[in-house]
Amino acid sequence: MFTGIVQAIATITQVQEQPGLRTFTLEFPPGFCQDLEIGASVATDGVCLTVCALPTPTSAQFDVMQQSLAITTLGSYGVGQRVNVERAAKEGAEVGGHILSGHVDFTATLLAIEHSASNYKIRFGFAPEFAPYLFAKGYVAINGASLTISAIDKQAHWLEVWLIPETRRATVFEEKAVGEQLNMEIERNTQVIVDTVRELLPALVQDLVQDLVQKSLAAARDADAASAQHSDTVSKTA
Repeated sequence: MFTGIVQAIATITQVQEQPGLRTFTLEFPPGFCQDLEIGASVATDGVCLTVCALPTPTSAQFDVMQQSLAITTLGSYGVGQRVNVERAAKEGAEVGGHILSGHVDFTATLLAIEHSASNYKIRFGFAPEFAPYLFAKGYVAINGASLTISAIDKQAHWLEVWLIPETRRATVFEEKAVGEQLNMEIERNTQVIVDTVRELLPALVQDLVQDLVQKSLAAARDADAASAQHSDTVSKTA
Protein backbone atom coordinates (compact mmCIF):
# COMPACT_ATOMS: atom_id res chain seq x y z
CA MET A 1 0.00 0.00 0.00
CA PHE A 2 1.20 3.50 -0.85
CA THR A 3 -0.11 6.99 -0.10
CA GLY A 4 0.64 8.76 -3.37
CA ILE A 5 3.05 11.19 -1.72
CA VAL A 6 6.33 10.93 -3.64
CA GLN A 7 9.20 10.69 -1.16
CA ALA A 8 12.18 11.07 -3.46
CA ILE A 9 13.53 10.95 -7.00
CA ALA A 10 15.76 7.99 -7.86
CA THR A 11 17.96 7.37 -10.89
CA ILE A 12 18.29 4.15 -12.87
CA THR A 13 21.99 3.31 -12.90
CA GLN A 14 21.90 -0.16 -14.46
CA VAL A 15 19.55 -2.29 -16.57
CA GLN A 16 20.18 -6.01 -16.94
CA GLU A 17 18.27 -8.27 -19.32
CA GLN A 18 17.30 -11.63 -17.82
CA PRO A 19 15.25 -14.47 -19.32
CA GLY A 20 11.64 -13.26 -19.08
CA LEU A 21 12.43 -10.18 -17.00
CA ARG A 22 14.57 -7.09 -16.64
CA THR A 23 16.56 -6.07 -13.55
CA PHE A 24 16.79 -2.38 -12.69
CA THR A 25 19.31 -0.91 -10.27
CA LEU A 26 18.15 2.36 -8.71
CA GLU A 27 20.26 4.89 -6.88
CA PHE A 28 18.39 6.73 -4.12
CA PRO A 29 19.09 9.88 -2.12
CA PRO A 30 20.90 9.36 1.22
CA GLY A 31 18.60 8.01 3.93
CA PHE A 32 15.93 6.61 1.61
CA CYS A 33 17.20 3.03 1.98
CA GLN A 34 17.48 3.12 5.76
CA ASP A 35 15.96 -0.11 7.12
CA LEU A 36 14.99 -1.13 3.59
CA GLU A 37 15.07 -4.92 3.30
CA ILE A 38 14.94 -7.50 0.56
CA GLY A 39 11.27 -8.24 -0.13
CA ALA A 40 10.15 -4.69 0.65
CA SER A 41 8.03 -2.76 -1.83
CA VAL A 42 8.93 0.50 -3.52
CA ALA A 43 6.60 2.34 -5.89
CA THR A 44 8.64 3.37 -8.92
CA ASP A 45 6.79 5.87 -11.12
CA GLY A 46 3.67 4.31 -9.62
CA VAL A 47 4.61 0.66 -10.23
CA CYS A 48 4.94 -1.53 -7.14
CA LEU A 49 8.34 -3.24 -7.31
CA THR A 50 9.94 -5.68 -4.88
CA VAL A 51 13.49 -5.24 -3.64
CA CYS A 52 15.55 -8.26 -4.70
CA ALA A 53 19.04 -7.02 -3.77
CA LEU A 54 20.74 -4.15 -1.94
CA PRO A 55 24.14 -3.64 -3.65
CA THR A 56 25.05 -0.51 -1.65
CA PRO A 57 23.58 1.51 1.24
CA THR A 58 21.95 3.86 -1.28
CA SER A 59 20.87 1.49 -4.05
CA ALA A 60 18.50 -1.40 -4.64
CA GLN A 61 17.71 -3.83 -7.43
CA PHE A 62 14.29 -4.81 -8.72
CA ASP A 63 13.20 -7.58 -11.08
CA VAL A 64 10.42 -6.51 -13.45
CA MET A 65 8.41 -9.13 -15.34
CA GLN A 66 7.52 -8.80 -19.02
CA GLN A 67 3.87 -8.12 -18.18
CA SER A 68 4.79 -5.06 -16.13
CA LEU A 69 7.23 -3.90 -18.79
CA ALA A 70 4.49 -4.17 -21.41
CA ILE A 71 1.66 -2.33 -19.62
CA THR A 72 3.69 0.43 -17.92
CA THR A 73 6.33 2.93 -18.94
CA LEU A 74 9.09 0.87 -17.32
CA GLY A 75 9.61 -1.00 -20.57
CA SER A 76 10.97 2.15 -22.19
CA TYR A 77 13.31 3.17 -19.35
CA GLY A 78 17.07 3.02 -19.60
CA VAL A 79 20.14 4.11 -17.65
CA GLY A 80 19.88 7.71 -16.47
CA GLN A 81 16.08 7.76 -16.26
CA ARG A 82 14.84 9.60 -13.16
CA VAL A 83 11.73 8.24 -11.43
CA ASN A 84 9.35 9.10 -8.60
CA VAL A 85 9.71 6.70 -5.67
CA GLU A 86 7.77 5.97 -2.50
CA ARG A 87 8.32 3.24 0.07
CA ALA A 88 5.37 1.14 1.20
CA ALA A 89 3.32 2.81 3.91
CA LYS A 90 3.62 1.46 7.43
CA GLU A 91 0.66 0.76 9.67
CA GLY A 92 -0.68 4.00 11.09
CA ALA A 93 1.07 6.15 8.51
CA GLU A 94 -0.53 9.45 7.57
CA VAL A 95 -2.25 9.22 4.20
CA GLY A 96 -1.48 12.58 2.65
CA GLY A 97 -2.77 11.59 -0.78
CA HIS A 98 -5.00 8.56 -1.28
CA ILE A 99 -4.48 4.82 -0.99
CA LEU A 100 -2.64 3.30 -3.96
CA SER A 101 -1.94 -0.33 -4.80
CA GLY A 102 0.93 0.30 -7.18
CA HIS A 103 -0.93 -1.62 -9.90
CA VAL A 104 -0.98 0.58 -12.98
CA ASP A 105 -4.21 0.48 -14.99
CA PHE A 106 -3.04 2.20 -18.16
CA THR A 107 -0.58 4.65 -19.63
CA ALA A 108 -1.77 8.11 -20.61
CA THR A 109 -0.36 10.45 -23.22
CA LEU A 110 0.74 13.91 -22.14
CA LEU A 111 -1.20 16.21 -24.48
CA ALA A 112 -0.37 19.72 -23.32
CA ILE A 113 1.49 21.71 -20.68
CA GLU A 114 0.59 25.19 -19.52
CA HIS A 115 2.83 26.81 -16.95
CA SER A 116 3.86 30.09 -15.41
CA ALA A 117 6.05 31.03 -12.47
CA SER A 118 3.67 29.54 -9.89
CA ASN A 119 1.23 27.38 -11.85
CA TYR A 120 1.69 24.19 -13.84
CA LYS A 121 -1.22 22.53 -15.62
CA ILE A 122 -0.93 19.25 -17.52
CA ARG A 123 -3.49 17.67 -19.83
CA PHE A 124 -3.51 13.91 -20.41
CA GLY A 125 -5.41 11.77 -22.86
CA PHE A 126 -6.97 8.51 -21.69
CA ALA A 127 -8.69 5.50 -23.27
CA PRO A 128 -12.54 5.68 -23.40
CA GLU A 129 -13.01 2.55 -21.26
CA PHE A 130 -11.60 4.35 -18.21
CA ALA A 131 -13.94 7.36 -18.42
CA PRO A 132 -16.49 5.92 -15.92
CA TYR A 133 -13.84 5.93 -13.17
CA LEU A 134 -12.59 9.49 -13.66
CA PHE A 135 -14.37 12.55 -12.27
CA ALA A 136 -13.65 16.23 -11.75
CA LYS A 137 -12.39 16.70 -8.16
CA GLY A 138 -11.71 12.96 -7.96
CA TYR A 139 -8.35 11.31 -7.38
CA VAL A 140 -6.00 9.77 -9.90
CA ALA A 141 -2.43 8.55 -9.42
CA ILE A 142 0.00 9.66 -12.12
CA ASN A 143 3.50 8.18 -12.00
CA GLY A 144 2.84 7.36 -8.35
CA ALA A 145 1.71 10.84 -7.30
CA SER A 146 -1.78 11.34 -5.89
CA LEU A 147 -3.36 14.19 -7.84
CA THR A 148 -6.79 15.79 -8.05
CA ILE A 149 -8.51 15.98 -11.43
CA SER A 150 -9.25 19.67 -11.98
CA ALA A 151 -11.13 19.27 -15.27
CA ILE A 152 -12.21 16.43 -17.52
CA ASP A 153 -13.89 15.98 -20.89
CA LYS A 154 -15.23 12.44 -21.14
CA GLN A 155 -16.27 12.92 -24.75
CA ALA A 156 -12.86 14.11 -25.92
CA HIS A 157 -11.15 11.76 -23.41
CA TRP A 158 -8.81 14.12 -21.63
CA LEU A 159 -8.25 15.26 -18.05
CA GLU A 160 -6.22 18.02 -16.46
CA VAL A 161 -4.28 18.31 -13.21
CA TRP A 162 -2.56 21.27 -11.58
CA LEU A 163 0.76 20.92 -9.78
CA ILE A 164 1.65 23.03 -6.76
CA PRO A 165 5.29 24.20 -6.44
CA GLU A 166 6.11 21.49 -3.87
CA THR A 167 4.86 18.72 -6.19
CA ARG A 168 6.91 20.21 -9.02
CA ARG A 169 10.00 20.24 -6.80
CA ALA A 170 9.57 16.72 -5.43
CA THR A 171 8.68 14.87 -8.64
CA VAL A 172 9.87 14.36 -12.21
CA PHE A 173 6.81 15.91 -13.87
CA GLU A 174 8.66 18.97 -15.15
CA GLU A 175 11.03 16.65 -17.02
CA LYS A 176 8.15 15.26 -19.08
CA ALA A 177 7.32 16.54 -22.56
CA VAL A 178 4.25 16.51 -24.76
CA GLY A 179 3.80 13.10 -26.35
CA GLU A 180 5.33 11.11 -23.49
CA GLN A 181 3.48 8.32 -21.70
CA LEU A 182 2.87 8.30 -17.94
CA ASN A 183 1.50 5.59 -15.66
CA MET A 184 -2.01 5.98 -14.26
CA GLU A 185 -3.83 4.14 -11.51
CA ILE A 186 -7.51 4.82 -10.97
CA GLU A 187 -8.86 5.24 -7.44
CA ARG A 188 -9.89 1.77 -6.27
CA ASN A 189 -12.93 2.74 -4.19
CA THR A 190 -14.36 4.56 -7.18
CA GLN A 191 -13.70 1.53 -9.38
CA VAL A 192 -15.45 -0.83 -6.94
CA ILE A 193 -18.52 1.40 -6.65
CA VAL A 194 -18.81 1.99 -10.39
CA ASP A 195 -18.31 -1.67 -11.29
CA THR A 196 -20.78 -2.84 -8.62
CA VAL A 197 -23.46 -0.43 -9.81
CA ARG A 198 -22.87 -1.35 -13.45
CA GLU A 199 -23.13 -5.05 -12.58
CA LEU A 200 -26.26 -4.77 -10.45
CA LEU A 201 -28.11 -2.03 -12.32
CA PRO A 202 -29.39 -4.18 -15.24
CA ALA A 203 -30.95 -6.70 -12.85
CA LEU A 204 -32.43 -3.91 -10.72
CA VAL A 205 -33.88 -2.20 -13.79
CA GLN A 206 -35.29 -5.50 -15.05
CA ASP A 207 -36.97 -6.17 -11.68
CA LEU A 208 -38.32 -2.61 -11.62
CA VAL A 209 -39.72 -2.89 -15.15
CA GLN A 210 -41.32 -6.24 -14.36
CA ASP A 211 -42.88 -4.80 -11.22
CA LEU A 212 -44.23 -1.79 -13.14
CA VAL A 213 -45.63 -4.06 -15.87
CA GLN A 214 -47.36 -6.27 -13.32
CA LYS A 215 -48.83 -3.25 -11.55
CA SER A 216 -49.98 -1.78 -14.88
CA LEU A 217 -51.60 -5.06 -15.90
CA ALA A 218 -53.29 -5.35 -12.53
CA ALA A 219 -54.55 -1.77 -12.77
CA ALA A 220 -55.86 -2.45 -16.28
CA ARG A 221 -57.69 -5.59 -15.09
CA ASP A 222 -59.21 -3.67 -12.19
CA ALA A 223 -60.29 -0.92 -14.56
CA ASP A 224 -61.85 -3.43 -16.95
CA ALA A 225 -63.63 -5.15 -14.09
CA ALA A 226 -64.95 -1.83 -12.77
CA SER A 227 -66.10 -0.83 -16.24
CA ALA A 228 -67.85 -4.16 -16.76
CA GLN A 229 -69.53 -3.89 -13.36
CA HIS A 230 -70.69 -0.36 -14.15
CA SER A 231 -72.09 -1.43 -17.50
CA ASP A 232 -73.94 -4.34 -15.88
CA THR A 233 -75.44 -2.04 -13.26
CA VAL A 234 -76.60 0.44 -15.89
CA SER A 235 -78.12 -2.39 -17.93
CA LYS A 236 -80.08 -3.72 -15.00
CA THR A 237 -81.33 -0.27 -14.06
CA ALA A 238 -82.53 0.27 -17.57
